[in-house]
Amino acid sequence: MVRFGRFFVEVALQQIVEETVTGLGYDLVEIERSAGGLLRITIDHPWSAESPELFVNVEDCERVTRQLQFVLEVDGSEYQRLEVSSPGIDRVLRHVQDFERFTGALVDLTLKAPMGAAAAGQVSANRKKFRGTLERTTDGAGWQITWRDVPEAKPGQRISEKRMNTPVHVLGFTLDELREARLAPIVDFKGRKPR
Repeated sequence: MVRFGRFFVEVALQQIVEETVTGLGYDLVEIERSAGGLLRITIDHPWSAESPELFVNVEDCERVTRQLQFVLEVDGSEYQRLEVSSPGIDRVLRHVQDFERFTGALVDLTLKAPMGAAAAGQVSANRKKFRGTLERTTDGAGWQITWRDVPEAKPGQRISEKRMNTPVHVLGFTLDELREARLAPIVDFKGRKPR
């Protein structure tokens, strides 16, 4: 019976945090409890196709932290430490809006089940993890990623033209088939390039 009560506590916490975060003008990306009583809240700016891309900064995190500390104390929620952060460069994609926002970006997908016979010999039938460019399907109703299995060159190594000209693979998927989807963490120390 304790587990059942804990479920309601977590749902109430989710609701309180979500109302607080959205009330301050941010989107709640994720709530996570970790060992040692850490309560980790991930926030982002609301997105629309027409508005410019905004990034969460330290001041945003500080503002949400102060408000959440007050609200959680009033509510009597149990936690040892509170951490509010941005989604980061390897942001989790969960909702349709996330996929729409990052269409054209490089993503890492993990399927719930391996490819199996659907791979038709093009890729390993046991493969579950893929990295490719996120796209809409041609009919616009679903999602797909495209990639090439180009071998990685070691520093100073040259790769022959034959090995570079690998076929383009396309994997169509539904959100129900995914275990996890994240932006691929690409670091460019020369600055962010426009898409």
